Amino acid sequence: MPPRNVRRNRMRSIFQASSTRRRFMLGSATALSSVLLANCTRNLRGTDATAESPAAENPTTDEGTSAAAGDPGTLHIYTWSSYVDDELLQAFEAETGIRPIVDIYDSNEVMLARMQAGGGNAYSIIYPSDYMVTEMIDMEMLTELDKSRLNGLSDLKAQWQSPVYDPDNTHSVPYVWGTTGLIYDPELVGEEISEWDYLWQNRDRLNRQITLLNDVRETKGAALKYLGYSYNSTDPDEIEEAFNALMELRPAVANFLTNGWEDQLASGDLQVAMAYSVDALSLIDEYPNLVYVVPREGSSVWTDTMVIPNTAPNVDAAYEWINFMLDSDNSAELVERLKFSTPLESAFNKLPNDLKADTDLFPPNEILENCEGIAPIPQDALELYDRYWTQLTS
Repeated sequence: MPPRNVRRNRMRSIFQASSTRRRFMLGSATALSSVLLANCTRNLRGTDATAESPAAENPTTDEGTSAAAGDPGTLHIYTWSSYVDDELLQAFEAETGIRPIVDIYDSNEVMLARMQAGGGNAYSIIYPSDYMVTEMIDMEMLTELDKSRLNGLSDLKAQWQSPVYDPDNTHSVPYVWGTTGLIYDPELVGEEISEWDYLWQNRDRLNRQITLLNDVRETKGAALKYLGYSYNSTDPDEIEEAFNALMELRPAVANFLTNGWEDQLASGDLQVAMAYSVDALSLIDEYPNLVYVVPREGSSVWTDTMVIPNTAPNVDAAYEWINFMLDSDNSAELVERLKFSTPLESAFNKLPNDLKADTDLFPPNEILENCEGIAPIPQDALELYDRYWTQLTS
């Protein structure tokens, strides 16, 4: 299956804001006076720093006062860098009078570790992915939602009305969804890429010319799909086989990066990057010579959500934020500006026809049918994943 055509002239959003995570990160110091950027690590979902910054451990406003007390006029949010920009934050504050302050992370595991360590007590909104919602519910870390305070839940498309990771959306509200795949420059590569197998077949030529996601479940999942197994396999033999396959590919891997690969790919220093669709499509909007493909063996379809942690100091503001995000006009504008897929039916209907027809943004069933959501796995399997991951990345 050849990669899908990429539109050369995507519609610019009605807001003239930075449309890529990369621009958000690089310009944030001056452009986002109300955003405290900490732990800049899905810092373009930049380098993938693993150290937590002091500011992130104890979020503060830019007046320097601690946020942990829960100022009712301030909302602290912990999210992926892909999902906020200055236009969004300014619009929310103008409508509600509540000042949002944002810290960012690049993996669910980084977020979970901080929350478990007590470093996230200032946050009233966080954005875990589907499988992580289940884990956090099991750990009793999330507030059960009062749906009488939420508007727009009935507008969710059918598949998000009662998702398997959180039946009846008891603790979470779907925010965006997307796929994981490969992005590349066909002129540089010299051919079309349609499969994960391409990486292994060309691993000698691709010596240190690809990046894989710094995400154990995604990268191991891709290797499992390449081998013909489930993205969520818990079979020890299959997990070991996937590890061995990744070790074979290791010489071709320049780095494991969730973020920070964009400039290298655009400049030709990298030939192929494994990426989330939201990151890939933002970059393609800027560099239309690039192509994004979901490998035909299958990949992951992920949903990122909004939740209220049970330590939230400002629950009222959290509900205000969720309702603002559930507004179909706001959601449609964000789709245009930030290039992610919305689970809201009315927001989708408000999109320009070219975006509705964009098969990178809204893949057809023939692409999705081979894909899987990342599901929670038993602890023994997770420990096996983590042990092999440490060996692979060390």
